Amino acid sequence: MSYPRVSTLKTASDFRTYLDSLNVDLPFDENVESGEQSALGQTFQHSSQSIGNRFCILPMEGWDGTKDGKPTDLTRRRWENFGLSGAKLIWGGEAVAVRHDGRANPNQLLCTEENLGELVALRELLEETHLKHFGTTDDLLVGLQLTHSGRFARPNEKSRLEPRIAYRHPVLDQKFSIEGDDTILSDDELSKLIDDFVVASVRAQKAGYKFVDIKHCHGYLGHEILSGYDRPGRFGGSLENRTRFLREIVSGIRAEAPGLEIGTRVSIFDFSPFEPGEDRIGIPSSQGDYKYAFGGDETGTGIDLTEPQQFMQILRELEIKLVCISCGSPYYNPHMQRPAIFPPSDGYLPPEDPLVGVARQINVTRQIKEANPDMVLVGSGYSYLQEWLPNVGQHAVKNGHVDFVGLGRMVLSYPELPADVIAGEVMKRKKICRTFSDCTTAPRNGIVSGCYPLDPFYKSMPERQQLLEIKKEIS
Repeated sequence: MSYPRVSTLKTASDFRTYLDSLNVDLPFDENVESGEQSALGQTFQHSSQSIGNRFCILPMEGWDGTKDGKPTDLTRRRWENFGLSGAKLIWGGEAVAVRHDGRANPNQLLCTEENLGELVALRELLEETHLKHFGTTDDLLVGLQLTHSGRFARPNEKSRLEPRIAYRHPVLDQKFSIEGDDTILSDDELSKLIDDFVVASVRAQKAGYKFVDIKHCHGYLGHEILSGYDRPGRFGGSLENRTRFLREIVSGIRAEAPGLEIGTRVSIFDFSPFEPGEDRIGIPSSQGDYKYAFGGDETGTGIDLTEPQQFMQILRELEIKLVCISCGSPYYNPHMQRPAIFPPSDGYLPPEDPLVGVARQINVTRQIKEANPDMVLVGSGYSYLQEWLPNVGQHAVKNGHVDFVGLGRMVLSYPELPADVIAGEVMKRKKICRTFSDCTTAPRNGIVSGCYPLDPFYKSMPERQQLLEIKKEIS
């Protein structure tokens, strides 16, 4: 099944007509404004902090640190690009593990006392770069995302999964060859991990980060706990128990790191895992009754926001107002979490036009915002929009559907996009992310992540040829 590329939809009429043919509700503005008073260029006042515009850099998972969790030149280059992007909200920079067994790969950054100076240096590099290009950092808010990768931990070898899980999952256990209950984290082990998150948060504050994101998305541990409906004990069953992990981390941070703000990136809804079906087109791995999706309706492919809205109320009670909305997981349903025509090597062809997935995320975020107007919401899923990203993002911000437009993989190929849009510059077509998924295929095959098709730096690396060979074998 093939879908027209977004780049072929040249005019607003073309784009609208195609959206109508899909029966997709994705409103956009025909003309993009520029300047500090534009919808995307305007300041947002959050508590005592002015955030200078409505672009946010989303956290991504690094594959290029050292074995002991320090940044390398590749890591520093990425953070430098975050600084020159012009975005005024940096949501966590990238996922940083709170301890070794929670690393998603053996080269993920690690928040240890030994690495504290390196985390300071990363933040300072980002801020110095931003100051050089934009004249001030007074309106720049930089946080650090803290994580434990849980089911998807690979702390020692890129090829070896060493999962720590919240509960046995019949589909994912089979997909990732997880056998026995010894991988399940006990209540006591989760309590120890809570302490580790608190210690890491104290370090983040010492390193000068203004907030920490307690990661609850994409199938990693925090997110998985939210769907532990059948887990016994203190951390499973009721919503009160399934949010205990977050609530106790927050309580510890308030006591040990007063003044440090807390946010969370959350997969606000989820679907069944998908797998390649006929002609490699994705189909749900679970047919019918599916009870493991937070924000799902138990069909495996539907949404029920009852619990997510209750979760938002819990965040309000915890005095957490910074919330980044995502969905699903890149490991088991990437077409909905990261819409793209071209799948990663371990994925499947999209079962729907990726614009359907984009609209799904944007419209759910709108529903969450409408019910929680006092919360500061960052939206995801925008990169696939390509040339139409500013038009859709501007409409969403202008109409109060979201507060910030989040950019992830787009920043790997086109870090200056926020600055160009606000300045009224024509978008640089050769730098626009076309969602080739190489930034996912590369790390899935043990290669550092980056934009090999469009970033001249990565394009010239020897790993690019290795990646091309891998893709040739897959096709």
